[in-house]
Amino acid sequence: MAQINPYIMFNGNAEEAFNFYKSVFGGEFAAVVRFKDLPNDPDNKFTEIEGDKIMHIALPIGKHDVLMANDVPTSMGVVNERENRSKISISTESKEEADKIFEALSEGGEIEAPIGDSPWGSYFGMFRDKYGIEWMIDFDPRYKGEIS
Repeated sequence: MAQINPYIMFNGNAEEAFNFYKSVFGGEFAAVVRFKDLPNDPDNKFTEIEGDKIMHIALPIGKHDVLMANDVPTSMGVVNERENRSKISISTESKEEADKIFEALSEGGEIEAPIGDSPWGSYFGMFRDKYGIEWMIDFDPRYKGEIS
């Protein structure tokens, strides 16, 4: 079956953000590739500062999901971090797990909907983290953390 894995673009702080996400979710990075790791190419116009930035990073979460990202090179413009039109939704296996993830990821961010019982029957919260990424945390006892 097809799988959906979120891919986030940052303005130079992907590594910092992913170290934070790793502290919340645990695990190890499956990949960390920097722009300076690209094959030596005469068309490679990345500055020395951009050479240390993240070209691709991947953090497996759970058994089947991977959160991925990169830093956008300055030559490609700036990502408008306040204009994300999507959210990363995490389904948990318990209220306790939902609370733990919500509390950790929302630290320093902006809570849009405090975590609690929702009108549709799940335990739900929503926020923008300190890096501008939007998250939804949900525990639905009908699904026990699984999407059907």
